[in-house]
Amino acid sequence: MTRVLIVDDHRLFRSGVRAELGDSIEVVGEAEDVETAVKAIAEHQPDVVLLDVHMPGGGGQEVLRRVLGAGSQVRFLALSVSDAAEDVIGVIRGGARGYVTKNISGKELTDAIRRVADGDAVFSPRLAGFVLDAFASSEAPSIDPELDSLTQREREVLRLIARGYAYKEIAKELFISVKTVETHVSSVLRKLQLSNRHELSRWATARRLV
Repeated sequence: MTRVLIVDDHRLFRSGVRAELGDSIEVVGEAEDVETAVKAIAEHQPDVVLLDVHMPGGGGQEVLRRVLGAGSQVRFLALSVSDAAEDVIGVIRGGARGYVTKNISGKELTDAIRRVADGDAVFSPRLAGFVLDAFASSEAPSIDPELDSLTQREREVLRLIARGYAYKEIAKELFISVKTVETHVSSVLRKLQLSNRHELSRWATARRLV
């Protein structure tokens, strides 16, 4: 049976993944941030790590850097609410074998884990194009100082705002409180020197973040 370790900073989400996988996959452990992930991977030596992209301590890319940089042969499958091109490309360049979004079904996730364990590369359908485009081009992505000023969580909130989500819907999607959503929106408005969510939407659309 394939052995998996779940890395995500939301306990309820980790529990939900366990329940979805059922008896078909052996979950050997969990971690909630970069430090606990690195330690748990070294301790349990799973076949596959289900890796969230945005977490405290540096996110999924930092986990990849530290674990794969130390010579580990474990395989990583990114599992994230984000479907942004820069997130997908970042973790794939970091060494992950695949990237699927959190709206995936339990059956699809089980299949994806097994395929990654067998050495395949697995992507949610619309994400494969990002990877092909990125690796077909020899040029690095252009740097956007304004976008780089935002934290990963602020980018997630920004994308959902641009897609027309209400604050309550964003809170539910990201497993955070409405108050936290409001705090992130205020921070994004301040950093980008914008006045309201309509300007945020236009800003995000212009950069193809939606």
